[in-house]
Amino acid sequence: MLEIEGLTRRFGSVKAVDGVSLQVPAGQMVGIIGRSGAGKSTLLRLINRLAEPSEGRIVFEGRDVTGLKGRGLRDWRTECAMIFQQFNLVQRLDVLTNVLIGRLNHRHGFLTKIGSLLCQFSPEERAMALAALDRFDLLSTALQRSDTLSGGQQQRVAICRALMQQPRLILADEPIASLDPRNARTVMDALAQVNRDGITVLVNLHHLDTAREYCNRVVAMQHGRVVFDGAPSELNSARITQIYGLTEAEFQAEAAAAVKASPAFDLPRQSAMA
Repeated sequence: MLEIEGLTRRFGSVKAVDGVSLQVPAGQMVGIIGRSGAGKSTLLRLINRLAEPSEGRIVFEGRDVTGLKGRGLRDWRTECAMIFQQFNLVQRLDVLTNVLIGRLNHRHGFLTKIGSLLCQFSPEERAMALAALDRFDLLSTALQRSDTLSGGQQQRVAICRALMQQPRLILADEPIASLDPRNARTVMDALAQVNRDGITVLVNLHHLDTAREYCNRVVAMQHGRVVFDGAPSELNSARITQIYGLTEAEFQAEAAAAVKASPAFDLPRQSAMA
């Protein structure tokens, strides 16, 4: 169980996240939606401790992770893997090495980590990485440079890297925002597979239809606050208008415009065949 209690993050006088409280049972796939600036990305960064909360706390299976430091914080970030919109791969490295980087936090000591970066991974770790790539139809790309892949392929490599951490929770921050529809579906199918393995997934999404199709719970945010938390079927057009003052079509059009304005959006490249 992930428990978020009164979580707040201030930037000056602005509350990017404002008193958010949620309980997420193990194994759920939760879609978090909202307009640009709603606080979705900040919320995930707070949970992973990439950003520090101004107030509130984060508890995972009875353990308060809000104040963790040093090795404890590194261990938490291993258990709580992040997947980013921009993929965050090392572009000049091959796919296999990018996946193996997910093992770094399982190694203790500076010299061991240097060895990992020099690609001195164990045969067992290499076998794990190849199995992950094979699972998501990427085995043939293992020795390619990451920057030769399509956007959908790169995001699936990022999922493989996250799985190498052996996480119990995956946070995916707009993982399909810069992808064409075909690649977006492939990536969401991959996250759904991960979730069926029992890993809890929290995923920020712009598109309501995607949240309804893939998630068994939807949380809607507005101005840093949770304004809806329930079953996807309950977030109908009337409820969208009630919450956001927009029709569903207007909400979707605004989301699409925000994606196209994103620095990560690169339609000619991302629409390559995955």
